[in-house]
Amino acid sequence: MNRALNFHRSLIIFGIPLLIIGVMILITKSPIFIINQKSLSIGITFDLLLTVPFVYFLLIRKTKVPKISIISFLIIGMVVCYVIIPPKNQYYLNLFKTWIFPVLELSILSYVIYNLTKAIKRYKSNRNKSVDFFTALKNTCLEILPKGAVNPVVMEIAVLYYGFIYWKKRKLNENEFSYHKNSGTISLLTAIICIIAIETVVFHILLSKWNTPTAWILTFLSIYSGIQIFGFIKSMFKRPISIENNKLFLRYGIMNETIINLTDIDSIEVSSKDIELDKVTRKLSFLGELESHNIVIRLKEENTLIGLYGIKRTYKNLVLHIDNKIEFKNQIMYALENRT
Repeated sequence: MNRALNFHRSLIIFGIPLLIIGVMILITKSPIFIINQKSLSIGITFDLLLTVPFVYFLLIRKTKVPKISIISFLIIGMVVCYVIIPPKNQYYLNLFKTWIFPVLELSILSYVIYNLTKAIKRYKSNRNKSVDFFTALKNTCLEILPKGAVNPVVMEIAVLYYGFIYWKKRKLNENEFSYHKNSGTISLLTAIICIIAIETVVFHILLSKWNTPTAWILTFLSIYSGIQIFGFIKSMFKRPISIENNKLFLRYGIMNETIINLTDIDSIEVSSKDIELDKVTRKLSFLGELESHNIVIRLKEENTLIGLYGIKRTYKNLVLHIDNKIEFKNQIMYALENRT
């Protein structure tokens, strides 16, 4: 019953604005539009840029749908307007793109930063919790962004933050553990960046002789890939594994993470023996078998591993690398024996 009601409500919320957009498109295909092209172009432009977002706002104002999702219909309206309105009649669309839309973008960015700052302050106010930027960022974006936009936005901001903003050395607390010093992952990813850099230069020179725009597009994609990998590397230094409040927070930079209740652990073993990976047994590292491991955690029941862009996979056994493996195991065993 609730599913049917939610589907009906969603159909109304998204269906009415989309119906208006559809009507606008049909008008531009009619003979009336050809006769009154200039005046109708102005009306359709204002409907797509103002009426549609306003109608959507009225439909969601008393729901839990984030108000910031209005920007989605604004962007859709801009794209449709650009496609269906003749270039000579896009004066008001160009004004909107030049003066109003950039202001909206800055406002949204400021709103995200403001809410993120508040979230981090809430973390700092609780002395029992360590401040984790990535977690705070996700929680903030979940509150203010449409669900489908959260993971891409979080990942892009996190890559820039860890790669180019957060340079301060991260000191580990007694309950925190590093996992990058002896695993060889940093060397492997650094080598990949170097390979990308060399190939980018070579392919750019070769492709520019054939097609310059294509050469620059592929160069940009290669640079973007290198930036992401660099952000991944830096995040491994800044997001240690930790044991807090009877929970084990397992993080592999911003690439993979999972939370395990200590009471759900069936056994923990210090072992570097080869282990077959499948749907039951997974590695915390996104590199899989390319990275060595020295810890095997077996659970009493299934848990969820969250990967890049929010991809979820279940597991019951998890293998990982910890630099100080003995202390890691001892702290977990001690916490299990003395849990309240």
